[in-house]
Amino acid sequence: MGVNATLSHSPSTNSFYKNSPAGKITDSPGIGGPLPRISSTHSFRAPFLSPASRPASSLWSPPTYTTQFTPSQNFDPSSPALPLEASKSKPPLPSTRLHTPLQKSEKPWLAKREPRACTSYFITLLFIVIGIGAAGYICFVGVTSVHLLFPSQLCIVLDEQFTSGSLDSSSWSQDVSLGGFGNGEFEMMTDSSDNLYFNNNQLYIYPTLTTDTVSNVLDGGNYTLDGCTDQGNNSACSAASNAQLGKVINPVMSARINTQGKVNITYGKVEFRAKLPRGDWLWPAVWMLPETNAYGGWPLSGEIDILEARGNGPAYPAQGTNFVRSTLNYGPLPTVFNRIFGWYSVKRTSFDKGFHTYAMEWDEKFMRFYTDSRIHTMLDLQTTGRKGGFWERAGFPETAQNGSAKIIVNNPYAGQGKSAPFDQAFYLIINLSAGGTSGWFPDNLGGKPWIDASLTAMRDFALAQDTWSATWPNNPDDRAFRIDYVKMWQKC
Repeated sequence: MGVNATLSHSPSTNSFYKNSPAGKITDSPGIGGPLPRISSTHSFRAPFLSPASRPASSLWSPPTYTTQFTPSQNFDPSSPALPLEASKSKPPLPSTRLHTPLQKSEKPWLAKREPRACTSYFITLLFIVIGIGAAGYICFVGVTSVHLLFPSQLCIVLDEQFTSGSLDSSSWSQDVSLGGFGNGEFEMMTDSSDNLYFNNNQLYIYPTLTTDTVSNVLDGGNYTLDGCTDQGNNSACSAASNAQLGKVINPVMSARINTQGKVNITYGKVEFRAKLPRGDWLWPAVWMLPETNAYGGWPLSGEIDILEARGNGPAYPAQGTNFVRSTLNYGPLPTVFNRIFGWYSVKRTSFDKGFHTYAMEWDEKFMRFYTDSRIHTMLDLQTTGRKGGFWERAGFPETAQNGSAKIIVNNPYAGQGKSAPFDQAFYLIINLSAGGTSGWFPDNLGGKPWIDASLTAMRDFALAQDTWSATWPNNPDDRAFRIDYVKMWQKC
């Protein structure tokens, strides 16, 4: 097809256009005749050109405006915005403000007071006064209901600062035994200066490995504990290792002291400042036992655990070094006893990082255990409330299994006060244990290498020595249970 060839149009399309208003306009006089359609001259330009750069056309001219922009003397051509003349605002509406204040005669509602306005005012004022009074009364009752032991009520019976460099025999005794102390513990308590000594005016109870001083701990060894204080129990003073029988010599050496027969209190206060040890399966404790077992052997006469903790790190799932606990144990039978406990924990640190003050306040009406401040309470209970005494609080069954026999559970505290069995003299114990089969370290948690019910529990613990001993710090300041001072007050 040639360049100047004319495209053919359908007759119908051409006739539609000629008959349309646009076609009639092109044929009207004054338009200049028909618009050229084939030989038109086209001019192509780049898009978005400014008006000044557009090609001239006889068909288009820029529009004119009645108002043109006239730059002022301060006009800056480089400014991104053009200053515009402010549009004339509409005249303001008529003001609705009163020209002069209303007179009293123009306020008819003031001529007569509302019939109940005065009554409503005084009722509102009355309830405000009642509310303030009720709030004050609640605060007063809350403050006065908190049981406290004031300094004037306390007489000090022990003030141990550990500055003499030796254990004061008039206040303290050492327990030397490897019998487990009723908890199946894996350590032996010695009187060695390696395990109990004084430094920086502090008492250090430092755990060591038996393999450091004793050979054949796992098999073929015999060991007799020097200075054993549990002479009535041969198994508590000597041990033999036998691999076939699953017997080992206690794999850890540590220390334990007490004030039995020398210092005790019936109601009062105990306070001490201590830094807890770090190391897997270490068990520091400061606790109390009855001086004379007035209600019978354990647990009849009760046990007061002021502080117990675990040396495992904060990641340990059964409360590690970032937790401290307090517990009361009591009951009619070793298989039927109640445990009331509570704890206090810290975040972003742990109790082996520094010294803390631990205390117990004890009265016939209440027992409170706390860390550093009464606000940080581990356990706080009253014996004067609706729960009644310790027997009623426990809810013991009427019958229980004692060995192979089923017996009736009698209340050994009947006829005594509500604070029984914690109404007698208790003495203080400080020790650092390792492991045990009492459940303090729950089975199958934290990589525990023994099972409590196993007959070879201690041997299983000893076989894992390379694992758990690696978590014990070499620095005695971090491994030892350090006591800065101990004070005991008797309620006067």
